[in-house]
Amino acid sequence: MKKIVIHSPGSYEKLKLEEASDLVPEKDEVVVETKAFGVNYADCCVRWGVYESAKKFIGWPITPGFEFSGYVKKVGPGVQKFKVGDKVFGITLFNAYATEVKVPEKHLYHLPLNFSFEEAAAFPAVFMTAYHALFQIIRLPKEANILVHSAGGGVGSAILQLARAKNLTAFGVVGSSHKMDYVKSLGASAVIDKSQDNLWAKASELCPQGYDAVLDANGPSTLNESYKHLRPTGKLIIYGAHSLLPQSKSGRMNYLKAGWGLLKMPRFNPMNLVTENKSLIGFNLSFLFERDDLVGEGMNDLLQLIEEGKIVPPRVTSFPMKDIARAHELIESGQSTGKIVISVALS
Repeated sequence: MKKIVIHSPGSYEKLKLEEASDLVPEKDEVVVETKAFGVNYADCCVRWGVYESAKKFIGWPITPGFEFSGYVKKVGPGVQKFKVGDKVFGITLFNAYATEVKVPEKHLYHLPLNFSFEEAAAFPAVFMTAYHALFQIIRLPKEANILVHSAGGGVGSAILQLARAKNLTAFGVVGSSHKMDYVKSLGASAVIDKSQDNLWAKASELCPQGYDAVLDANGPSTLNESYKHLRPTGKLIIYGAHSLLPQSKSGRMNYLKAGWGLLKMPRFNPMNLVTENKSLIGFNLSFLFERDDLVGEGMNDLLQLIEEGKIVPPRVTSFPMKDIARAHELIESGQSTGKIVISVALS
């Protein structure tokens, strides 16, 4: 088998394609011959050495990747739901950047009808992040208004689809005009193009009473205003801090920028949360792997929504495995829409 390995933090040259021994499943495990795997912004954070669960659970060297699709190659003792040759997709705590992946049976799912391998590999991480943010850590009123930052990206586009499926009113924010039509097609009631509009004036105009939830992975560039634009009982949901990190072709961490961003990070007084009747919630999906109850609930509900035709896979941009550096560069640029995947078949 082949896999992409990072031996130490740094830029794109740290992504090394290496040979490795074929995998052997143990009890209740399945080995999948991958046809595609997803690329997420978190993978870039792994490469920079700033992703907390990667440091806690793996260390160096590490093979990134949380999601994949392909064919069942081998099954271990006790596996009941899958047989060799089945088309599948699944989740893994790292190690998806490879031509083979070994996972517990419980983290594997049959490929949905009409999904390509690339679409299936693009699905779990962003949709499970969106599902957890909207339905597992908060309870929204039936006629909730939500504001979604980075609405044209993987998680943002998944949030918009789930909001539409559950009859929530969602307003999207994009950083480039070319993302407007895509975000509108996902069910956003209105889209704010912050390259053309005054973001917060437009947000206030669209929802004068304030938002029931604001979903924000930007970090210090927007968190303070996101909080201010909540209505009483509103929730600010944080699942990243992209503005701390580089958006350049160097692919290297700008520690000065990151340090300055940390100094600008808003501080929230717990008593203000009480008196203003607002909530602040943060999470990192990779720490959810030990919560099989939540993962199982989320994935089962998502698969049902797929079957009912209420959600569809994100827009996909594919690269061959040898171009993994280009995939990382594109996702760091902030110019991509939907999801980026590596197609092993193209490699």
